[in-house]
Amino acid sequence: MSLPVIGFAGMTHLGLVSGVSASEKGFSVVCFDPNADLIAAISRGVLPVSEPNIDDLVAKNGSRLRFTSESADLKSCDVIYVAPDVVTDDRGQSDLQTINSLLDVVFDAARPDAVIIVLSQVPPGYTRSKQRAGRILYYQVETLIFGRAVERALFPERYIVGCADPAQVLPEAFDTFLKAHGCHILTMRYESAELAKISINMCLVSSITTANTLAELCEKIGADWSEIVPALKLDRRIGPHSYLAPGLGIAGGNLERDLATVCNFSDQYGTDAGVVRAWIANSQYHRNWPLRTLQAHVLSKISDPCIAVLGLAYKQDTHSVKNSPAIELLQQLKQFRVRVFDPVVATSVVPSSRCFGASSELEACEGADALAIMTPWSQFGRLDPIDIAKRLRGKVVLDPYALLRTEACQSAGLSYYTLGI
Repeated sequence: MSLPVIGFAGMTHLGLVSGVSASEKGFSVVCFDPNADLIAAISRGVLPVSEPNIDDLVAKNGSRLRFTSESADLKSCDVIYVAPDVVTDDRGQSDLQTINSLLDVVFDAARPDAVIIVLSQVPPGYTRSKQRAGRILYYQVETLIFGRAVERALFPERYIVGCADPAQVLPEAFDTFLKAHGCHILTMRYESAELAKISINMCLVSSITTANTLAELCEKIGADWSEIVPALKLDRRIGPHSYLAPGLGIAGGNLERDLATVCNFSDQYGTDAGVVRAWIANSQYHRNWPLRTLQAHVLSKISDPCIAVLGLAYKQDTHSVKNSPAIELLQQLKQFRVRVFDPVVATSVVPSSRCFGASSELEACEGADALAIMTPWSQFGRLDPIDIAKRLRGKVVLDPYALLRTEACQSAGLSYYTLGI
């Protein structure tokens, strides 16, 4: 039997990465988006996302990838994923308008026997509400991680599939595509699969909150959180892949969305979400660590200070600035002079008229009274603290992710602040 043709509708991060990864598995892939300008740019090799290896995979699998803005091209597809990024507002509320309209386009364009799968993250109850007579509709949990999206798409831990009837065998074309990835396939009712995604993120949030809370305590009592982490990861009840690195609260949008969804359902049905609201408050407290530290050591002591900021993306190896701690800090510093550098994100996103966009890390440091490393790009960890000290006018360095070595910074004469020590 020939391999099924796979379609992906929505060429933002989720759809583009998933489509390109499917071509790497040997499938012919139709990548559709109604935005003709976006498709034209992608066809020229100008991708709207930054992910390790994605450009190479597009070039390698060009013969299996078809980018189109014509919905009629979806007629050739046996399986179609509806996969636009679902954006959230400042309160973590999802805007479902894009996926609603795109799903309608796919329903109208697809063959009657095509399997249609909602891949975007949606609230529980969404997929069942979108069933249509004569259409085959599923929901699949996406577990991509910004900065590791291609890896996660190519080598998933498991597939979680929401079905109208979990007792029914999956359609052959859909089953063939899933099994090509060599992982467990868990089928369940629509609502269970939609809530499974939220459940996974709730467990991640609890780990993040625990790490941040105890890392701050380490700073007060003379303990070192980095010494404690190996003990936790060797505990089978916690595990080697746990989210135990302290950070600046929760960022990126997806975790905030799930926290908001749980709170909304809790209010609707009268269940208790006190712990979730505590996580939200804890996240905001830790998000403000850079400002508290700068206020204590720089802003309250120097007239018209200049702050160097390295990193704008919310995490390394991605272009996304959704709920970025760096952007929030720069919003709080917009009355001050700032010098900014990020290897991927343009300085134009900075909400300040007093911002200088540097062309390198050390140029950003030039003449600044303090340096804040706000995104853990690996290249920042290769900076020599001696070079940083030579460029800075002041000696304060904030490095929440501990990219630099404490001893090297202290030897260079820097006042070094990090989380957990």
